[in-house]
Amino acid sequence: MIMSNLDLNNLGNLQKVLPPDWPGGFWWHWLVFTTIIINAVLILVMAFIYIERRGMGRMQSRLGPNRTGPFGIFQPVADAIKVLLKEDIVPDTADKVVHWLAPLIAFVPTLMIFAVVPFGAGWSLAGDLNVGVLYVTAIGSISTVGVFMAGWGSSNKYSLLGAMRNVAAVVSYEMPLVLSVASVVLLAGSLSLHEIVQAQSIPFILLQPLAFLIFFMAGCAEINRSPFDLMEADSEIVAGFHTEYSGMKFAMFYLVEYAEALALSALITTFFLGGWQGPLLPPNFQWLWFVAKVFIVFFVMVWTRTTLPRVRIDQLMGFSWKFLLPLSIINLIATAIQVLVLPEGSLWVMIPVNFTIAAVLILIGSNFFTPGRGRVEV
Repeated sequence: MIMSNLDLNNLGNLQKVLPPDWPGGFWWHWLVFTTIIINAVLILVMAFIYIERRGMGRMQSRLGPNRTGPFGIFQPVADAIKVLLKEDIVPDTADKVVHWLAPLIAFVPTLMIFAVVPFGAGWSLAGDLNVGVLYVTAIGSISTVGVFMAGWGSSNKYSLLGAMRNVAAVVSYEMPLVLSVASVVLLAGSLSLHEIVQAQSIPFILLQPLAFLIFFMAGCAEINRSPFDLMEADSEIVAGFHTEYSGMKFAMFYLVEYAEALALSALITTFFLGGWQGPLLPPNFQWLWFVAKVFIVFFVMVWTRTTLPRVRIDQLMGFSWKFLLPLSIINLIATAIQVLVLPEGSLWVMIPVNFTIAAVLILIGSNFFTPGRGRVEV
């Protein structure tokens, strides 16, 4: 099996600074790290909102937010205060309990993903979970339940249609997404996110370029990022599943969207970009590499949102079942063969081989898969 030697020097240096049970006892550990993660997520989400709005402004030859604070940096704070002061309106015919619970059901699982994401050597809330990949895969899909609850509990046909589109997208794109992660697991030989990062003496984006592309596109479709944002296609279904939400409840769904983008960026960094690993920085500051890579991945999401037009619902479904799923299966089989055949320590051989496989499969797949044209009634 191909697997690089695990570098535990950084972990050992960190443990000399912070004892393994810091700050002492299970509940103190849980409380401190949960508080850190929640605040970090909120701060990074506000940074993501600002970067996206300013970045899209530049890409579209306009300024973006520039009035609130220097360079408009406090605009996300002003938006948060605005939605907090707005009235919470609930339709008379809505299911009140379901309508109230939906934002919480959507947000909490997204936050739970960060419990196992290693943003430094030995730095994660839940520690080195040996089934971290299974945990992330299972928890990551629960937010869809909250979206469906929002559509169902709103007693609005447009909301229900948007929620069902989200369910269809998650069901369709979860399969190629999981298969692309399986290729990473084969290379690392572990389901632990810490060990996957430590196994990347060569970043897996070079060893698994096709798996990276599949994971990125499938992830964007699942979290409702352009060009796959059919769940909020306001030209067709008003505002989708959150049409009947206002005030803080709407803000929760808005927060979920960017928190999921943050989670996807963190997972891509962990699976394909070497996590916290990088040159120059001392061990206790290598988490800065993790943060920098997360922002780079998110910038690519902003770039695609600005560049690509929104696809239709039939194109969304066909792209998964007819294009991404066959490619992910073939890539998984090719990776398994390479792991069995190639001797240990020959990871570099996989770089030209897998780039060639990716190019050939994309070329062949694009010839067989042609997006539907004309008017489609859904």
